[in-house]
Amino acid sequence: MNLIGTKWKPLVLFHLLEGGLRSGILQKKILGISNKMFTQTVRDLEKDGLIFRKIFPVVPPKVEYSLSDRGKSLESILRSLDKWGVEDCKAS
Repeated sequence: MNLIGTKWKPLVLFHLLEGGLRSGILQKKILGISNKMFTQTVRDLEKDGLIFRKIFPVVPPKVEYSLSDRGKSLESILRSLDKWGVEDCKAS
């Protein structure tokens, strides 16, 4: 739980399940996250070995995030949480 037990980490990981995303696109998919919190979250996930950050040597800078093998191992957990959330919203 220490690795993914925050408000934003599971959302970042979930959006990366379908493949790598550029930083700006990933941040836009996560409604309500501030720039500071996004940066802190992806840094923590990278430090913990759950995501990779690839920097492209272009101007303006391009950064893409993707899941590591360790991050991919959380897929069933993340999809189960998503399914539960959808079902819980329907029941409410």
